[in-house]
Amino acid sequence: MIGILGGMGPLATADFFAKLIEETPAQCDEDHVPVLIQSDPRIPRRPPAILDGGESPLPALLASRDRLIAAGAVALAMPCNTAHYWHAQLAADCPVPFLSIVDASCDELSTMAPAGSRVGIISTHATAVGRVFDAALEARGYVAMLPSDDDVVTRILPAIALVKSGQAERAGRLLEPAIDALLARGAVGVVLACTETPIALDTIKSPLRARCVDTTRALARACVRFWIERNAIPVRTEPVEVPHATTFRSP
Repeated sequence: MIGILGGMGPLATADFFAKLIEETPAQCDEDHVPVLIQSDPRIPRRPPAILDGGESPLPALLASRDRLIAAGAVALAMPCNTAHYWHAQLAADCPVPFLSIVDASCDELSTMAPAGSRVGIISTHATAVGRVFDAALEARGYVAMLPSDDDVVTRILPAIALVKSGQAERAGRLLEPAIDALLARGAVGVVLACTETPIALDTIKSPLRARCVDTTRALARACVRFWIERNAIPVRTEPVEVPHATTFRSP
């Protein structure tokens, strides 16, 4: 099983699970990736810990990590970008692979934008301050671009909050201009570095999605690749033979 540290937020965790299923080349139930999902919204909030010295979520994340491993997880994933501020500490003494949403997203970006490109980042203010993505992008030769402070305050953070409160369509309409502004400033692509943001854009079927890296889906694809490679599973391409229906007759 792959253990999922979720609940940050719950809808983003559900979106990750749906995308994990969509990305799996399965023809039947048994072909899917077995997962154990902990969706715990009680984990202390990440932004206050990074920005204001609030309660650190690290102890709760470590406890969640160890609980999933004890339950049989052979790898871990965490569909929350801001929580990856603590990824190095979570992975340091971890006895199983802890897949990174940042690495998975940078891998995905490489198929869209060549090294040297300017790349926009849409994220929480805490993810930006913590340079969760900046360092990884710069290490791969990209130039990281952040949205304007006005777009962060009036569009991005409210859109994230709207998704968390179940108003994804409003969030999408609010978010689109912030992405458009980054593209207008020369970004070749935009990393949706908050797992609420793909939900918002998907809800309104935004055409800007084609210019964006969906970090949730990138992590889902990384999990599928890990599972297939670990278990040497051949990828099925042929359709499954469906047996003829049996007609039952009353005696």
